[in-house]
Amino acid sequence: MQRNQQHKITGKYFDQPVQELESYCWPPNQSLDPYQSCSDDGSNGVHHSVQNLEQYCTLESSSGLQNSSSTASFSPDGSPVSQPNYSYPSDLHHSPDNTYGSPLSGSCVADNDHDLKHMIRQLETAMLGTDSDNFDIHAISTSGGTTEVSIKAERLKYMMEVIARGDLKELLCACAKAIDNDDMYMTEFLMTQLRQMVSVSGEPMQRLGAYMFEGLVARLASSGSSIYKALRCKEPASADLLSYMHILYEICPYFKFGHMSANGAIAEAMKEESRVHIIDFQIAQGSQWLTLIHALSARPGGPPSIHITGIDDPTSAYSRGGGLEIVGQRLCKVAELCKVPFEFQAAAISGTEVQLENLGIQPGEAIAVNFAMMLHHMPDESVGTRNHRDRLLRLVKSLSPKVVTLVEQEANTNAAPFAPRFVETMNHYLAIFESIDVGLPREHKERINVEQHCLAREIVNIIACEGPERVERHELLGKWRSRFIMAGFTPSPLSSFVNATIKTLLQSYCDKYTLEETDGALYLGWMNRPIIASCAWRC
Repeated sequence: MQRNQQHKITGKYFDQPVQELESYCWPPNQSLDPYQSCSDDGSNGVHHSVQNLEQYCTLESSSGLQNSSSTASFSPDGSPVSQPNYSYPSDLHHSPDNTYGSPLSGSCVADNDHDLKHMIRQLETAMLGTDSDNFDIHAISTSGGTTEVSIKAERLKYMMEVIARGDLKELLCACAKAIDNDDMYMTEFLMTQLRQMVSVSGEPMQRLGAYMFEGLVARLASSGSSIYKALRCKEPASADLLSYMHILYEICPYFKFGHMSANGAIAEAMKEESRVHIIDFQIAQGSQWLTLIHALSARPGGPPSIHITGIDDPTSAYSRGGGLEIVGQRLCKVAELCKVPFEFQAAAISGTEVQLENLGIQPGEAIAVNFAMMLHHMPDESVGTRNHRDRLLRLVKSLSPKVVTLVEQEANTNAAPFAPRFVETMNHYLAIFESIDVGLPREHKERINVEQHCLAREIVNIIACEGPERVERHELLGKWRSRFIMAGFTPSPLSSFVNATIKTLLQSYCDKYTLEETDGALYLGWMNRPIIASCAWRC
């Protein structure tokens, strides 16, 4: 998640194992080898053509199927807009007036006996192959045997039950597993069902399902990277994007939590210092530092001089409406009003390019380093030989900072294999979509835009991409703790004052938000599921 796009967060407290996909897909008492489907030539799986994939596109993922320069786009009301190069059946387009089959309505189930029999036949073919004539599910599944046919029969029976009750979560996970197993018969069948159930204007799971479905389509078409870039580079007007980001900032406390906890740790560490240098590795709009400047201006004995080095990828300039000079001017103006000596230094470079000479270190300064939802974008040892995640920590350690603050999404999507990563992503973002539902009425005209422009891009990236193209790589705090300790840092527990301040903040929000303190770190959650973690470190 990037602060300049207000992407959000979740996971579990420590190194909790990712929930297994199997439990979503098949009866819990089965521990069977994954089913496989073979093509006519004996090879594993059946490959979709581009034309076959296009019928499943919900959010214009097909813009990456044939032409990587095409863009994913929405109309102002949130419904997808077809690109002129492609032709789609009219019923594939989501609009706020069509929920495409709420799980509650069971509209994914056929409306008459003929359609139901046809759907069952399709499912039998998908799971059992074309030689499924006169197939008796009940007789085989109750025969007591454990043959391959009986295993498939049990799965067929279970999948029919899942479809009958319109269980969107289980169908999405089953589709992800079919893709992971290269079972294109089952993938095609499940995508037909899912297309009728997801909606960018429905309930939280339906809305999340639309973006996850998009990720699955993009994964099949190997178009995830082009969609990710399109959603980043072909964004709405800067003023509109800032508006969407501000809405998300206000309706959910995630970013305020991150700002307040990090600022509290920095203020505590710098209370005796006269020259403070803050290095922010992803400064975005610089909003975090407005409140800290105000707080330090009221410090007994007078404010310190403040030097801020703001680092940000040049591609983030669009969401600001300009370069880092805009951030510097804004902060300078606030510091002047507060009568705080101030200096701003811009470094418009990616985190992977940061070197010591970019940081503007001056003798006699007390250094604070801020990693706010940035490090998970850095590739590590699981991606390639250049481990920038740990390199940056070693670089920061060489500065001997007074404090280093870390705010990250509490989720495990970095090195996890595709199947458990899919489940983790679903649980992670479902909590976020549910919290948005409480803070923003479903009929709010900007809700679709907020979710699309602030969340959809990273959901598609996590599901559709692998290797260097997958840049959204979250880790649990337990893993971050190991990295910091290996780099030579020591935990610096957040103070009771910071804890109390966050509790006061949460009083303004829904009581389903939760705050936990463990080993000096704070976890903000939704209905007891941690969403974002904050902690501090010292040399």
